[in-house]
Amino acid sequence: MKEVAKQTILITGATDGIGELTAKKLAGQGAHLLIHGRNSEKLDRVAKEIQEETGNLSIKKYLADFASLENVRELAEKVLSDHPSLDVLINNAGLGFEDERQESEDGYELRFAVNYLAPFLLTQLLLPAIKKGAPSRIVNVSSAGQQPIDFDDVMLEHNYSATRAYRQSKLALIMFTIDLAEKLKDDNITVNSLHPGTYLNTKMVREADINPLGKAETGADAELYLATAPELENVTGKYFDRKKESRALDQAYDHEAREKLWKRGKEWTGLNEDHRF
Repeated sequence: MKEVAKQTILITGATDGIGELTAKKLAGQGAHLLIHGRNSEKLDRVAKEIQEETGNLSIKKYLADFASLENVRELAEKVLSDHPSLDVLINNAGLGFEDERQESEDGYELRFAVNYLAPFLLTQLLLPAIKKGAPSRIVNVSSAGQQPIDFDDVMLEHNYSATRAYRQSKLALIMFTIDLAEKLKDDNITVNSLHPGTYLNTKMVREADINPLGKAETGADAELYLATAPELENVTGKYFDRKKESRALDQAYDHEAREKLWKRGKEWTGLNEDHRF
């Protein structure tokens, strides 16, 4: 890959925690950085901090709420219009635990919508730019907290629990990673997922009343590694526990389950039938 200073990198969920730290690390290396957030004030603050702390003025802001698939489509359209070529996409945005079941603007269980359907749609819509930037990378931020998907109740309408909602959405993202890596194997694009660390000191963890077990910097370093490490140039379709290749839950390697999830994902996100994948 090109040196980081010559790369255009989009990172979602860049206004808090690990995403914000990763954005600052990438900006510090001179990347042309595209940062996404859902709150305009926080987005402005982070962009200003990045510029002041790193001296990198090549920062572009994108506002979108991933609880709305229409927002995701609009985000993709703006990015493609501004940047016909992307070197790295880091799907970092996500929601944590919530005791009560919530639904997205489109009527889907909220954690599943934000943690899985949004990056599923965004990534595929941005593929023209990612292909043009090849050799390029897609990094999906998942979790070691995973739970099998019950295809009879994916949206957890009958048996909701906060832990289950979060964990199945993160497993779905790993399943997407494996499938997309296979589909892009001849396009010089790598696709990998990672667990950034257990209960790191982030807003998501603190709001869940969990005592942090590690520093958020650990997760940022792991994201940076998957996005830029030269030794991962030809590594694709893998799941990492921080910087070490690991194994996800068994369902991630079930081809039939992944195929079913992919098909439903296209239906839920409204991807056109003539879309390549």
